Amino acid sequence: MRHSTPAQTRARHRHRGRDLAEVAALCTAMAALDLVAGLVDHGPDGGVLVAASALGLLGAAAFHTWWTRRHSHDHAPPAPSGALPADGAADAGGDAGIDGGTTLWRLRTTVRDVPGSLGAVCTALARGRVDIVTLQTHPLADGAVDEFLLRAPATLPASALVRTVAEAGGADTWLERADAHDLVDAPTRMLTLATRTALDPAELPLALRQLFGRCTITSIPGKPGEEADPEPCAASALAGGEPDAAQAPNPTVMRLRDPAGGTISVRRDHLPFTPTEFARARALVELDARLGVRTPACRDVLTLPEGEEISVRRAGPEDHRAALAMHDRSSPATLAARYHGPVDDADRYLTHLLSPRFGRTLAVETASGRLVALGHLLWDGDENEVALIVEDEWQRRGIGAALLRRLVELAAEAGRDSVYAVTRSTNTGMVATMRELGLPLDYQVEDGTLVITATLPKATDADPSPAPLPWVTSRHH
Repeated sequence: MRHSTPAQTRARHRHRGRDLAEVAALCTAMAALDLVAGLVDHGPDGGVLVAASALGLLGAAAFHTWWTRRHSHDHAPPAPSGALPADGAADAGGDAGIDGGTTLWRLRTTVRDVPGSLGAVCTALARGRVDIVTLQTHPLADGAVDEFLLRAPATLPASALVRTVAEAGGADTWLERADAHDLVDAPTRMLTLATRTALDPAELPLALRQLFGRCTITSIPGKPGEEADPEPCAASALAGGEPDAAQAPNPTVMRLRDPAGGTISVRRDHLPFTPTEFARARALVELDARLGVRTPACRDVLTLPEGEEISVRRAGPEDHRAALAMHDRSSPATLAARYHGPVDDADRYLTHLLSPRFGRTLAVETASGRLVALGHLLWDGDENEVALIVEDEWQRRGIGAALLRRLVELAAEAGRDSVYAVTRSTNTGMVATMRELGLPLDYQVEDGTLVITATLPKATDADPSPAPLPWVTSRHH
């Protein structure tokens, strides 16, 4: 048995009234036609009659337009305060909003685990002419977290978007601006991150950061003498032994066992992690564990001003002995300028510097295979430190400048906004090398220590690839 709502009943009454009006109009038109025919046969001049008929039709059209507009405004229901416009309002002003541009938003909301809850949110967004570009669902024990990538009119305020989702049943709604990078669908993004991690172990912290957006990645070294877990599956548990991220004491912190030893901590204070996100992170860590220790084999060949060729390549833990030998050949002044501390402590920093978990290291080798310089790009939270050491007899030959340019290129490829170098205020060589980058520089001096920060070019929404740097380098060989 079918039931009618009051709105449906009113709609049927309106349709019946409209049908009666049309029948009455038809009868009136037939009577008028008969009258006109009589006037043509027995009435005044035909030209006067045609002109009078035209004026009558124009008057009737004007009256019909006025009547329609008046009744359409009288029956239009008012829109809720702060909500998105209804369909009629969107049709009237939607073109203006689209012509004025659109804005990409990332929105995440929690809905109840009942049929139609997600549909209610989608319907509310559609009424406001908000386009759902992508949708991901993160199942929970008593509901689901739905993550949207939305394209909305640029004139639509964020508060109205959040309020509309809340009125449709969404809870704990979170919203932030998105960009062209977010247009990549989730499977493609995961495959890209997995490829980067497989090719280079230094990519794992960066891949986790790109996966979770605005978060802080911290690599905590293991205790002295502690070995890495031989079983890749050990990376699937939190450091504290919890089987699931949702059961961790702090849902905004994810701790993963680092296959290289120690722990990788991921913190995202503004948004709790879901079990789906934990599973994705676990998959990346397990992939890194199965592939083991590896260093990319790419190598650049550079020609020094006097014609001698040297090569620049990625360095890793296997270069520890060669780096110690370079330290032995370097003067105390060179070691002190690089490590800013006692010369005897220089050797103990190498294990940390050569680990791919804390950044990327470049080594310079001569044609005979002798290591003569190291360049480090260290991840320091959201900041990125660059540091150089060049063996004494190879200094002032352009090696430091070449290393620094390549380190900055690596930072730009990783999507970083800036790099900084810490040195003594009297180290004019490092200052000159930073100035040769041709990038905006900021100088901070305190107690004889100089911090130079270089701002990198930013990518745009139209071209999300890393912005070009103001120099041309040789390609990999």
